[in-house]
Amino acid sequence: MMAIAGTILFISFILLLLVGAPIAIAIILSSVITFFTVLPFDVALMTSAQRMITGIDNFTMLAIPLFVLAGIIMNNGGIAFRLVNFAKVLVGKLPGSLAHTNAVGNMLFGSIAGSSVAAAAAMGRIMGPMQEKQGYKKTYSAAVNIASAPTGLIIPPSSVVIVYSLVSGGTSVAALFMAGYIPGILWGIAVMIVAYFMAKKENYPVSTLPSIKDILYIIGSAIPSLFLIVIVIGGIVAGIFTATEGAAVAVLYSTILAIIYKGLKWRDIPAILKETIEITGMILFLITSSALFSLVMSYLGLPEAISNALLSITENQIGILLIMILILLLVGTFMDITPAVLIFTPIFLPVAETFGMDPVHFGMILCFALCIGNMTPPVGSALFVGASVANVRIEQVIGTLIPYFVAVIIVLLLVTFIPQLSLFLPNLFNL
Repeated sequence: MMAIAGTILFISFILLLLVGAPIAIAIILSSVITFFTVLPFDVALMTSAQRMITGIDNFTMLAIPLFVLAGIIMNNGGIAFRLVNFAKVLVGKLPGSLAHTNAVGNMLFGSIAGSSVAAAAAMGRIMGPMQEKQGYKKTYSAAVNIASAPTGLIIPPSSVVIVYSLVSGGTSVAALFMAGYIPGILWGIAVMIVAYFMAKKENYPVSTLPSIKDILYIIGSAIPSLFLIVIVIGGIVAGIFTATEGAAVAVLYSTILAIIYKGLKWRDIPAILKETIEITGMILFLITSSALFSLVMSYLGLPEAISNALLSITENQIGILLIMILILLLVGTFMDITPAVLIFTPIFLPVAETFGMDPVHFGMILCFALCIGNMTPPVGSALFVGASVANVRIEQVIGTLIPYFVAVIIVLLLVTFIPQLSLFLPNLFNL
């Protein structure tokens, strides 16, 4: 009976997706339909409703809307332009320097805003016209922007790892935040390496560095924005406040900064709050629906069955990790990151733990692999936003993106098979 119910769960879920149902609706309906096959009608409804409510009844979950609000305030507060100028100072002497500025800008702004979409939109609008003026191909500029935008989902603060922390049974958010720095930076460097060789081939120009006086001014104007990372991440790591309290501090600090920069006006507040509510509502709806899906899978014993199935294929740790990575990469192409984390963590984490893998390390592997889907069709949000901002069609930029896919997947393999890339900083801070 359980095997039949499991089949119903996945077939109904896939069919609902194929007919165009929103993913959260598909998750809820397939879960409830499956529960009807194994539980009495009233029990199934009551259990489903309770699980959806308790799925978001968590203090740590408050960090998500607060980080979203902080990111939106920063996106509207004039911070992106200052970070772009700072990035120019760092990489201005490299061939294709504006492309490298775009990549570094995405790493900085994306990590502060915690959103690949916000980073792709902000950096694309600023860097696109500048690159076009200097003769860069639109597809090249768009590809660099799209490929580097998801780094902000790995480099903290990141709502993705907060979700993983919750579903993995309370893995330390501070440890996960610190674990994201090296993998996220390596992702950005991989993009820059590809961009470098492409720029050399196309003979793109090198930017002229400003005077020492201007450099000092640019650095000084960027420091307040960068200091947010020190305050929020430093406070969480030091145990001064929790992730949720850190998110509240991020809102307060970004608001003060935006007011000082004169990028935030009273008339902007309703639109900012509206956008925050829309994004938060979408994320929380996905989380609550995925919590129900996870409960159904657990009730049916599907995580254990899938674990046993993987172990029956091979007991070699490398082989199983490669299989999991391949599945996650495929899932990331058609499923949003948040529900994918909620669905696949309880399936794959027990398998990883049978090999003694640290949950922080596995969290980086899972989040990294799923974030690659942000730059792939058919649902890659960074891909669509980056192409739209650059005014190029998706099919035009896909070919240019392929070398970046390869480079980022190489980094994923390094992160997978060199645990210290994820665990060095958490171990250094005894997290």
